[in-house]
Amino acid sequence: MEHAYRNRKSMRKPLTLAAKCRTLTGMSDDAYLSDLSPHGCCITTRGLLFRLGARVVIKPNGLEAIGGIIRWIAGNRAGVEFEQPLYAPVVEHLSSAHPHGTPVGIRHRSY
Repeated sequence: MEHAYRNRKSMRKPLTLAAKCRTLTGMSDDAYLSDLSPHGCCITTRGLLFRLGARVVIKPNGLEAIGGIIRWIAGNRAGVEFEQPLYAPVVEHLSSAHPHGTPVGIRHRSY
């Protein structure tokens, strides 16, 4: 995964932001973003399975949905490259409003 850092277009800001993640096949899960840049993010889900190159839609709490492509996978975490870059001041605002380590509480379903 170290090579993923070398290929980034911009540095990511640490944050913890609750979101929903949905694949284009219709599978969805609660998630959270743990890193963010104008060009992408790291997303962690409870159990949604990703494929490299798959398209996903991320809906962070309080924001519009963001389309992206899975670029790397490590367990239940994945790197997402956004289809359209985010406005840099939005990234700055979100990283200061949702600092890394703030609990977000992904709800676990009981089966």
